[in-house]
Amino acid sequence: MVLEDVDLVAQERTFGPFGSNPVLFELMNEMSGLAEDADVAFVLTTNRPDALEPALAARADELPLVVKAVGIVTQGLDAKTVLHTCYGNYEDIYGYFNRLPVDQLDLEMSNSSLDLLDRFRRDPLKKEIAFGVIDVHSHVVETQAQVAERIEKALAIFDPQKLVIDPDCGLKTRTVDEAKAKLEVMVRAARAAKAEHGFA
Repeated sequence: MVLEDVDLVAQERTFGPFGSNPVLFELMNEMSGLAEDADVAFVLTTNRPDALEPALAARADELPLVVKAVGIVTQGLDAKTVLHTCYGNYEDIYGYFNRLPVDQLDLEMSNSSLDLLDRFRRDPLKKEIAFGVIDVHSHVVETQAQVAERIEKALAIFDPQKLVIDPDCGLKTRTVDEAKAKLEVMVRAARAAKAEHGFA
């Protein structure tokens, strides 16, 4: 079964038989109810994957399927594999982080006030991490001192060889001037940290 432009049914609805749930949720509920050996395949297409993320990210019950799907996509790749996720309930899904078959997890950290740091201390991440030090949903340009503090907190937990410093997510919600200013601050802070710690 081919379902085209599923982004059109991924948004919340305030009318119709499904209440405020996206129609995509109802579709996924039906798909989840199928036996694994059911003689049917679903192909969902979209040119707006950004519209799907809020709907799909809310379905923690699908995480075993996510692990399996990511494994299919990454199997046999002769390249570093990276999975980006942002603005989810990380505490509830943390148990799946080390099960994901990728080399690096790219996580937003600044928008959530670095709230995963304690969890990282208790239950170490076994992969590389791209650690978001720039809040891409704020118009405020961080100071170099703020970014430096976030980098130091990351270095207190993660092996520098497995740590990448980056923004929380893409900067498409910021103006060009804001994006440039935020990235410039991030680069200066990262270079200063490398120099201070003697990293190559």
